[in-house]
Amino acid sequence: MENITEKIIGCAIKVHQELGPGLLESTYEKCFVHELLAEGLFVEVQKELPVFYRGVNLECGYRIDILVNREVVVELKSVDAILPIHQAQILSYLKLSGCKIGLLINFNVTMLKQGIRRLVNNF
Repeated sequence: MENITEKIIGCAIKVHQELGPGLLESTYEKCFVHELLAEGLFVEVQKELPVFYRGVNLECGYRIDILVNREVVVELKSVDAILPIHQAQILSYLKLSGCKIGLLINFNVTMLKQGIRRLVNNF
């Protein structure tokens, strides 16, 4: 798992070095996916997350930005600061998906290290 997260972070760093901060999240997403695929990772983009309640899919509209190798949830942002609501969002995705590791990556920072949060599913 560590090897995969290292590859994911490496891809994010490549994109940030090339584009810098200040662009739309959708731009970073396309470039980031390109890098992940070049690394040979399995990538699902805008992956729908069903919510089942008593056997019924409630279609709540949850979508993971990027799911890597069916085990790492990646949520991308291009915001001034990562807020608690952003962390709560990815923790919800981890709980609903059953994945253990999530990466919250904010590209709107000078140094990308400052924009990366690693979260663990403790549910």
